[in-house]
Amino acid sequence: MSWESTAHYYAVLNRETARRRGGLHSAPVIVYSLDFAPIEAMQRAGEWEQAGAVLAGAAHSLEAQGCGVIGLATNTMHIVAPAITARLGVPFVHIATPTADALLADGFETVGLLGTRFTMEQRFYRDGLEARGLAVLVPDVGITNLNGIIYDELCRGIVREESRRIYQDAIARLAARGAEAVILGCTEIAMLIDDSTSPLPTYDTAELHARALVEAALA
Repeated sequence: MSWESTAHYYAVLNRETARRRGGLHSAPVIVYSLDFAPIEAMQRAGEWEQAGAVLAGAAHSLEAQGCGVIGLATNTMHIVAPAITARLGVPFVHIATPTADALLADGFETVGLLGTRFTMEQRFYRDGLEARGLAVLVPDVGITNLNGIIYDELCRGIVREESRRIYQDAIARLAARGAEAVILGCTEIAMLIDDSTSPLPTYDTAELHARALVEAALA
């Protein structure tokens, strides 16, 4: 939900549209960019119902403005996806769906999941992946540090080599437990880690989600 990942989404939406349609085509897109601070406060307080109402209202506003496909550009807040879809009459593309599709297409069975502590500790995200037949591993140590790097650094546009090493170590530990690939299950993590710096193949949920949104819009 930080503007850092919103910028990444906007770039991918337009690049993918241009790739598919050619020429000078770009994506007709309406971005509802929320103030992240109140949302983050609701996360810390466990006020998920209130957060769901805020995001459902934003999604309903986008539909009212003519959007035919809706995406929520964050992994963590998919915890309130049911509240959002309940308000919508147009398709909602869940961020975990294209991620699972890509992993299964590449033949992976056991994957590591990195993200905020909410995404790693709660079941809302893992359940969807496991329902598709994937075995999902989350870090057994260092979750607090991984979470802090997201909120204190990446969401503020800060990329530190020391933090990259912490994520590399977390991925290596997941690999030692049997993970064959790793899901970058927070839309900011790709600022820090990619295939060139990771011990395992990475799956950037923001990139995959944005492409899926374009596919749905052009279908």
